[in-house]
Amino acid sequence: MTNKSDYPVQLVQPDGRRVLDREHAALIADIGPAQLRAMYTDLVVTRRIDTEATALQRQGQLGLWAPMIGQEAAQVGSAYALRPDDYVFCSYREHAVAYCRGVHPTELTRMWRGVAHSCWDPEPVNMTNPNIIVGSQGLHATGYAYAAHLDGAEIATIAYFGDGASSQGDLAEALGFAASWSAPVVFFCQNNHWAISSPVRVQSATPIARRAYGYGIPGLQVDGNDVLAVLAVTRQAAVRARTGGGPSFIEALTYRMGPHTTADDPTRYRSAAETEEWARRDPIARLRKLMERESLWDNAFERHVDARADEVAQQVRTATIDMPDPAPAQLFDHVYATPHPLITQERSEYAEYLAGDPGESAARPEGVPT
Repeated sequence: MTNKSDYPVQLVQPDGRRVLDREHAALIADIGPAQLRAMYTDLVVTRRIDTEATALQRQGQLGLWAPMIGQEAAQVGSAYALRPDDYVFCSYREHAVAYCRGVHPTELTRMWRGVAHSCWDPEPVNMTNPNIIVGSQGLHATGYAYAAHLDGAEIATIAYFGDGASSQGDLAEALGFAASWSAPVVFFCQNNHWAISSPVRVQSATPIARRAYGYGIPGLQVDGNDVLAVLAVTRQAAVRARTGGGPSFIEALTYRMGPHTTADDPTRYRSAAETEEWARRDPIARLRKLMERESLWDNAFERHVDARADEVAQQVRTATIDMPDPAPAQLFDHVYATPHPLITQERSEYAEYLAGDPGESAARPEGVPT
């Protein structure tokens, strides 16, 4: 017996031709030329942010970066399906989602620079900061969704995670709780085929979307390099969540074209032939071919997109290099929401330590107690 999740949803083929799928095409019937151009621009700009940040790390300006090149359609398409009052729980690779949610490009590298505990303020954009603890965001999203449901809020939450994180117990617990209590959460797995050096076949002997069935959650696969298909299925899942239908599971089939992080060398565990095969499915090239087929492409638009990408890349570079080092005492800020005697004591002891260390004292930024 087959299930819809055995056939990935696709609305645009790699050569730019549309796929006849009336059910899912109807979900994006409002997407016209202006929206296609906006999505294409965001795909290009976020890729440029990613390559600029990777270059900054290679140049010693960032401690680490988790590249997302190749996964732009999965992120932009799903982000476009969300409303401002929906809440996003990310892992550490959702730079494009953050950009689409309204995070300013100059904030994307703060944590990776090592000058702050976080990148942006979550409240204005309804999106958490990069989460390094693999899989825990599934629990966070489920808890938030359930609480919102109890409060009567008609919102969806979405938890982004990778194929490797799908093997974590945190995700299993989140799926079980969400199913039992009809939490309005969308579980969005970006299956980029590699959990660091482990191929997806090591994570699951069956399509990851099928795991949802055991929890009583509908799951499906989507071509994660097809921005319109991702938009369609995420809209469908988000509406289900907002209207009391409970959780959904989406497995976006995509590919991590770069390393797991800038500390990784993917040439040690995967072949060039595999990477080249996925390069032919490039999400940006696919949308461009669709626009060319439908006479929505011209040189003026191309120049506009390139100029915008250059502008944002320069913002990221300048802001990153010019970020001031924090005062050492800021280490103790925001550990607790309210004053805590232990933190007060540790702050005082650390200030005394700095005052007695000539090397630290000489390098201490302004505002640090002496």
